Amino acid sequence: MYSTTTTTTAKSADHGGATPITSIHPDIIQSHILNRLDGQTLAATSCASAQLLSLCADDQLWRKICNSTWPSTTHPTVRDAISAFPSGHRSFYSDSFPAVRCHQSQATHKTRFPDTSELISAVDIYYDDKLVYSKVLKTETLSGWFLCSPLRLDLLDRKETVTTPLKFDGEDGACTSLAAERLRVSWILIDPTKKRAVNVASMKSVEARRHWLTDDIQLRYATVVDGGGGELVQCGVVLSCGGKEGGDLQVREVSMQMEDVEGKTLTGLDSLRILESAMEGQRCKSDSEIEKDIYEMFLRTKVQFRERKLMRERNMDIACIAAGVSVFFAIWVFFLLR
Repeated sequence: MYSTTTTTTAKSADHGGATPITSIHPDIIQSHILNRLDGQTLAATSCASAQLLSLCADDQLWRKICNSTWPSTTHPTVRDAISAFPSGHRSFYSDSFPAVRCHQSQATHKTRFPDTSELISAVDIYYDDKLVYSKVLKTETLSGWFLCSPLRLDLLDRKETVTTPLKFDGEDGACTSLAAERLRVSWILIDPTKKRAVNVASMKSVEARRHWLTDDIQLRYATVVDGGGGELVQCGVVLSCGGKEGGDLQVREVSMQMEDVEGKTLTGLDSLRILESAMEGQRCKSDSEIEKDIYEMFLRTKVQFRERKLMRERNMDIACIAAGVSVFFAIWVFFLLR
């Protein structure tokens, strides 16, 4: 007894009187400390020591965090795909939680044919961080129709709607700003072949507006990624909401598309190449303000591209007119001198 007390006292003295974390039984650390942490804190804790790195690698901890962050990960299809990731749910979290880092690279993406056979979409819609809808989609990616057609993934079936606690005001007023502030969506694309994932939706809506014809509220959750060759591409998730005036606001349509600076929707083949690069690319800390600034930069780039295109077309028109006038005068002078 004397020896044990002396050893414990010596250890406490070495740590300024505090009990070191290494003296606590690993089961207690996992069951009473680590399971109370969120993903970011757990990842930071794993860097503190070799023992904590080992304890924090437990897949059950990361599975609980993933399931609470994205309820769609409890779906058997998603669960099976995550189980094949190198470090299970921890790998999935590190792919899906941080934002994709936006940078313009002059290098073009690989031109080889993608070997991805399907994409899995794990989608969750929240109101004030409370889940209101969750769904998993499987999209086959090898057909010629998918590869050659503009990519558009639709979440809801025809006539399917999602009711939210908000009331639809029927006018461009508080309802639009409230929906933009309180509704949130997560759209994670999973490549089960390459065992990678990426979240293509921004943390908050980067744009909110009313449709000019239907008066529906359209919320855009977009991330901007490298399109290769110095170009940027927008991965946009759009929620269309509407309803009867004074009634519940209903989500009527949820779709995902990829768009370049020309405003063209990319084909499935081009989208797969860009998504592959995004999944393998760097990540950064998510920040809604930064995401909105990057999206606005993308919009400015679109405007600049449109202006340059109009300038080129105007110069081409002037050159054609000048060439036509020159030919006309040349013919006129020719017949005049005969």
